[in-house]
Amino acid sequence: MKSKIALLAIIAAVVGAFFYFDLGAYLTLEGFKSRQAALSAAVDANPLRAALIFFAVYVAVAATSFPGAAILTLVGGAIFGFWTGLLLVSFASSVGATLAFLSARFLLRDFVQGKFGDRLKPINEGVDKDGAFYLFALRLVPLFPFFVVNLLMGLTTIRTWPFYWVSQLGMLAGTAVYVNAGTQLAQLDSLKGILSPAILGSFVLLGIFPILAKRVLDWLKGRKVYANWAHLKPKSFDRNLVVIGAGSAGLVTSYIAAAVKAKVTLIEKHKMGGDCLNTGCVPSKALIKSAKLLSHMQRAEEFGLKRATAEWDFADVMQRVQRVVTEVEPHDSIERYTQLGVECLTGSAKIVSPWAVEFTAADGSQQTLTTKNIVIASGARPFVPPIPGLDSVDYLTSDTVWNLRELPKRLVVLGGGPIGSELTQCFARFGAKVSQVEMLPRILIREDPEVSEIVTQSLRRDGVAVLTGHKAKQVLVESGEKILVCEHAGAEVRLPFDQILVAVGRTANVTGFGLEELGIPVRQNKTIETNDYLQTIFPNIFACGDVAGPYQFTHTASHQAWYAAVNALFGRFKKFRADYRVIPWATFTDPEVARVGLSETEAKEKNIAHEVTVYGIDDLDRAIADGEPHGFVKVITAKGKDTILGATIVGEHASDILVEYVTAMKYGLGLNKILGTIHTYPTMGEANKYAAGVWKRNHQPVRLLEWVRKFHAWERG
Repeated sequence: MKSKIALLAIIAAVVGAFFYFDLGAYLTLEGFKSRQAALSAAVDANPLRAALIFFAVYVAVAATSFPGAAILTLVGGAIFGFWTGLLLVSFASSVGATLAFLSARFLLRDFVQGKFGDRLKPINEGVDKDGAFYLFALRLVPLFPFFVVNLLMGLTTIRTWPFYWVSQLGMLAGTAVYVNAGTQLAQLDSLKGILSPAILGSFVLLGIFPILAKRVLDWLKGRKVYANWAHLKPKSFDRNLVVIGAGSAGLVTSYIAAAVKAKVTLIEKHKMGGDCLNTGCVPSKALIKSAKLLSHMQRAEEFGLKRATAEWDFADVMQRVQRVVTEVEPHDSIERYTQLGVECLTGSAKIVSPWAVEFTAADGSQQTLTTKNIVIASGARPFVPPIPGLDSVDYLTSDTVWNLRELPKRLVVLGGGPIGSELTQCFARFGAKVSQVEMLPRILIREDPEVSEIVTQSLRRDGVAVLTGHKAKQVLVESGEKILVCEHAGAEVRLPFDQILVAVGRTANVTGFGLEELGIPVRQNKTIETNDYLQTIFPNIFACGDVAGPYQFTHTASHQAWYAAVNALFGRFKKFRADYRVIPWATFTDPEVARVGLSETEAKEKNIAHEVTVYGIDDLDRAIADGEPHGFVKVITAKGKDTILGATIVGEHASDILVEYVTAMKYGLGLNKILGTIHTYPTMGEANKYAAGVWKRNHQPVRLLEWVRKFHAWERG
């Protein structure tokens, strides 16, 4: 501790001296020009002493992270010439950077690692694996100030010697460009000289160097990753793009490719449309509609009707669900996409090289497709936890539940997320006795606590036993009776059932099509590792949709597909980073839950300065008229501003109402703009305007209004 205090005291003294003696004035271009003749004379009189002094000053500036290193680099070229200046600056900058690195490590690393250890674990693992390469990239392509890199790297686990030599090597090219610019600046006698070809050439180099360095870095990285495969690269390609998987991500990717006249092949092992069409979004919403109709009939008296009943059969309901899927099917069919210009193949795919996909048809025939680029859009499947005894019963998942034709009398649903909650409510409304088992303290854990509570109470009104804090331990079959054994508060809870539905999440499909053989890494959450451009370690192999994460939503998959397609086909000219700034989602329980951006809980956890505005939908005319006066609109805004950081809506048609906030956040519109927009009366969408009105009232100019009150009183005489 004493040594840390001593080091801090030294740093404080140096900083104080820097500002007290106004040493920053010497680290400006104007300051250098005014002393250029004297400095050059000092170098001529005693080159060695001048070089040592310059070296020491540069090390001190770099080690203390003072501004001025760039000017000193120019000065080095100006007074020592290119080669001597390059030698001095290269070593001085590396030594100074290492001292700053060691200071940050000595003073802060233990504290930072101790406080944020779990959150920093992925970073530490990445640094341990590829820290030298990351540092080289940061040095070669100066996207971040070098002093920031020095300090942040000191907080990681990278060793000192690699830090030094990688910094020396990585900064060399950029240093050379700056030193060269300095040699030209020394020749300036007046401002007119700035227009000389040599000066302009040096500054052009300064401008284009980061771009060229990035290209060189990408080329070197690609050369390394393709090294073992280069002999397999064909001289020409059959296709521009092969897409594996015909879910939302794969369909949009292939559609875009065909629209820009690329030759694209789409391979699907099962059904076109993927999970969303066949086992996810479409069938679940069809089932929800039927269940909601029944619930409204049970509430007939609320709508002025003495009674309303329906004769129905669960098999007919499920048949209707399949009819809906069949009606939507043509949108995603082979026929439609073939007409759009996509070659559609049904069968399995395996990537056998970065430029070849082996296709196996249903009849066992095979062909190898050569392609310039590959997009993996293989989707995800329901995750089944390793619960002892679960395999001994014919359990259901969100994929297989649609095969039911008889309503289970007693149903256990494992999972309190969106899928589990939606299906729980549906089966309860059809008359099944449903127990929803969630190991966490509440369902819909990603939402704010009051959201979870509203949905929980709604499920309980529908007859659901919502069992939170229950951990599934074992499935038993005793005397023909199926039983789920749970642990709750240290005690055993036994739940008999006729059917059990597993809805605890989804896991990406990352096996069976060549990732292992190519060495394409998978993250800890079992999604394919990609960069900001959705590229894998192979720059021509991309991944998008559920298999890539970070969000497993149909609309996010479609969103990512645009980036994957455009970057694959045109990335050599311009690449686009996938934008996740405004991602909406909804849970289609009754009431619906819809959100975009930050929740209140997340804003608090991240220590973001914010304000919360809430409007109760029970006050909304249309909600009252529809018999649905429940829920709320909650808007998270920046402190003291109308800038929207997030919005959560609970209530009827929440997913539709949310679109206005999605648009506002996407295009930077605040609550004042929403308040000033005419909303049709009477609609549920008016809730957004009233929420904006609540925010406005909370920020009314009190002093100004008091003066206005006095003005009106004066006018009345």
